[in-house]
This record gives sequence, C-alpha cells and structure tokens, in this order.
Amino acid sequence: MSMRAGAPNKTMAEFGARCRRQGLPVTTQRRAVLRALAARMDHPTADQLYEDLRHEHPDLSRTTVYRVLDTLVGLGVVTRVSHPGVAVRYDAVTTRHHHMVCTECGAMRDLVVPALDALPLPKSMPPGFEVRDYSVHFHGTGAACRQRSRERGGKTWRR
Repeated sequence: MSMRAGAPNKTMAEFGARCRRQGLPVTTQRRAVLRALAARMDHPTADQLYEDLRHEHPDLSRTTVYRVLDTLVGLGVVTRVSHPGVAVRYDAVTTRHHHMVCTECGAMRDLVVPALDALPLPKSMPPGFEVRDYSVHFHGTGAACRQRSRERGGKTWRR
C-alpha cells in the first residue's frame, strides 16, 4: 500500500492551513520544496531536493532549501528522518510509520506494519522522560544491493 496516494494534494492543503494559523506566508519557495518532497518516496536529503529544484527555480539557493525544510518541520507538515552515520533525510508523511534502511547504499523506504504501531513502551523509562512518538528502523541490505553483491562474488547473509 502506498502512503503517498493523494499525498501531495493533501499535504499542500494542510501546509496552507498551518501557515495561515501561524501567520506565515505561503511562499513560492515553500510550495516548491514541499511539492518536490511530497512527490518522492525515497526520503531525500536537503541537497537532493535542491538538485531537483535548481533548474526549475534557478533563484532558489541551497540555504533557502535548508531554511524552508526547517520551517516545514516546525509546521509539522514534514518530519526529519535520520539514523547514525548518514545525512538527515526528510519525509512528507507525518503519520506514524517505520523504515527499512539499506546499510549498503543508504536507501530508506517506508514500512507500514500496524503491529509496530502498538508496541508497548518500556516500563523502565528514566524518570521525567516523556515519549511523544517513536519509529522503528530496520537496518539491512536491499534486494538491489544484495544482487550487486552476488554479481561481484560477495556473500550475503539471509535469515
């Protein structure tokens, strides 16, 4: 099931409503960055989004893309998705979902598993720590990277 079906239009409508509530202008740059992000499923970095947009919007700077993404995160229409050792990525899907991360190429894909959404929180949380949300990241090797490894004569581990 694709979480992106209809996502760009819904995301843009929510973005406009949140900007109005916060008194922020709905700028061309903000719309362009959000549209580019909502159209992708690979959780791009800010630099990847900049590369996507720079030809169509030549006056858009890399710094502006970073600032716009920070604003979109602050509005709650975009989330930062990161894991150790790689650049921060962005996601226009803000509902709870989880990720599969390829340790070979760094690709990140959404994973929707309702059972993961219902994981019980540990009872031994440090005093005063309040959990607001969580996501699970599965690290492994994607099919394309496993195939490339086999073609190079490498060994792969499978469960």
